[in-house]
Amino acid sequence: MLFTLASGIFFLFTKHHLLDTQRDTLRYESEIIKSKLRVLHQSNTIPLLYPKHDMIDSMIFDKDKHYIFGTLAKTSWEESQSHPNRLYYMAKVEPYYLGAGYVLTSQMIDYDVITDLKKNIFLFMLGAGIFFSILAYYLGHLFIAPMRDSIKQMNHFIQDTTHELNTPISTILTNIELIETFGKHEANHLELKRIEIASKTLSRIYDDLTYLNLNHQYHRNIITLNMSTFVEERILYFTGMIEAKNLTIRTDIEENIIRQIDKNDAMRLVDNLISNAIKYNKHHGVLEITLTKMSLIVKDTGIGIDEKDLAVILHRFKRANKSEGGFGIGLDIVNQVIQSYGYILKIKSKIDKGTEVEIKWKK
Repeated sequence: MLFTLASGIFFLFTKHHLLDTQRDTLRYESEIIKSKLRVLHQSNTIPLLYPKHDMIDSMIFDKDKHYIFGTLAKTSWEESQSHPNRLYYMAKVEPYYLGAGYVLTSQMIDYDVITDLKKNIFLFMLGAGIFFSILAYYLGHLFIAPMRDSIKQMNHFIQDTTHELNTPISTILTNIELIETFGKHEANHLELKRIEIASKTLSRIYDDLTYLNLNHQYHRNIITLNMSTFVEERILYFTGMIEAKNLTIRTDIEENIIRQIDKNDAMRLVDNLISNAIKYNKHHGVLEITLTKMSLIVKDTGIGIDEKDLAVILHRFKRANKSEGGFGIGLDIVNQVIQSYGYILKIKSKIDKGTEVEIKWKK
């Protein structure tokens, strides 16, 4: 862009210079004609022959700008200077030799030099473009190499972390289910609930990180899913977290809402919305979940999102509130799933009033 701008300025400057050079030729020819008119005026023996030039046309006018004689077809003052591809130069004659008050010289613009100028600038731009493209390619690789290595290391770290998290999380959740099924120890009920909440949180983080890391390789198994039953199951999954925060849950779920969707995608969609509504809700707040043939709505009475943050809240690692935990990847995953199926996401929020997230199904 800088070279293009510089070349444009150079072209305009040089073009004006070339045109000025051609005008100087006309000015010089005007002086020659004036000198010849003076000689003709002062001599009575020399025949009155009008001075001509092979490449330059000329005309003479009286002091009132009336045509006297010339080599141009145009005879009026205005028409004589109206051709767009010609250069003109007007010189005043003083005193009025042979009644001539003005000398007009004109010639066709020499576009060959301007065409050569364009070709030279184009070749320069082409050569400079190739040179700087090669230079930028190698410098880019040189400077980006540390960043690329860091990203690779981060990806390896995420892969290793998610792999290491999977085994203990699965073990904890399995044993909690066994204890709850066969143990029935009321004294340890609160502690088990806490362990269950923590384990499910770790499990959800593991699933989210795995999805982000392998999204480009993820194969979706589209099935006919009863979203009504599925949403109720996911609400039951979050019961421990809802009770821990003393939330009042209100549901309005229509029966037999059927969607064609991958079950894991549906789980990421619903789980992230419910999880956020719980995490950012106030203690003793309200959690509302509505499912219809048109949409899924999850509404809370929590801390809300500032209007300026709504535009970037869907970006990865962006969090509107730093007081709560999380990596800022939940809504990014929701947005990716929504884009995969052509759904529409709408977020309404007010500070200290709560947030409403609506997913409109594709018709």
